[in-house]
Amino acid sequence: MKLRELGEDRLMADLVAGLKSRADVIAGPGDDCAVVAAPGEDRLLLLKTDCVVERVHFRPNDKPSAVGWKAMARTLSDFAAMSGVPQFALVTLVSPPDRAVRWTKELYRGLRQIADRFGVAIVGGETSSTDGPVVVSISALGSVERERWVSRKGGKPGDPLFVTGKLGGSIRKKHLNFIPRIEEARWLTKNFRIHAMMDVSDGLGADLPRLAKASAVDFEIDEQLLPRNRGSSIQEAINDGEDYELLFALAPNDSAALQKKWHKKFPRLLLTRIGRLDRLSTIHHHPFFHGFVHFT
Repeated sequence: MKLRELGEDRLMADLVAGLKSRADVIAGPGDDCAVVAAPGEDRLLLLKTDCVVERVHFRPNDKPSAVGWKAMARTLSDFAAMSGVPQFALVTLVSPPDRAVRWTKELYRGLRQIADRFGVAIVGGETSSTDGPVVVSISALGSVERERWVSRKGGKPGDPLFVTGKLGGSIRKKHLNFIPRIEEARWLTKNFRIHAMMDVSDGLGADLPRLAKASAVDFEIDEQLLPRNRGSSIQEAINDGEDYELLFALAPNDSAALQKKWHKKFPRLLLTRIGRLDRLSTIHHHPFFHGFVHFT
């Protein structure tokens, strides 16, 4: 069987099935970050690794500083998904030997710019040569208060579903210059009962079903309500990847207050209620939901 036949989700399920865990692992593979207990403290540690690959996540002629920004921002977006605060990062660069030194320096300039913006210290890493495309891998460590961490698993039937920003058309450069929603996620968990949350990285069509599955619920959305970037169709808003917005479910009684307070706190960032979570059922069908999935 080939990877394209198995698919990304089934591959990951097979790979992690035999992994051993420990008592201090709160959440392992399957969420946006791993969550482990920090001994003697009221915080949990968050660990995350992510990568960008040339010709998959960026083009050879993209600005190297933008590639560096994206490589770090993708990882930090997963901290936002769990209301976490990133603190340290390791950078691994795998590159052909004939890549220009100037390109590499510009790559690191982009890495440093966004790391500095969010107070993340780049504390080391690794380099290696390859005959293949450039790969930039980021491993990051941070933390979150025990009472404020959010996973994909807490959604309940009846919870309203919200998404920040606009969706679709990320290939028109948004995927290279987005801002991880760390500030917004921290504000949400400080002020509201957020039941489940994740970042939209593979497209709403892939990520919303993942959140629903993790929470053992179904979902219903109004496609006409989806906030779309200019020039994007409904199908692109559902299935284009790399939006890096927050998708979350919260207690129904908090919905009205959230919308009122959000617009005062973040007047330049759209917040849209797109649907709700439902009980598991055979009634709902989502034939157009697929998003971006590796190995297909």
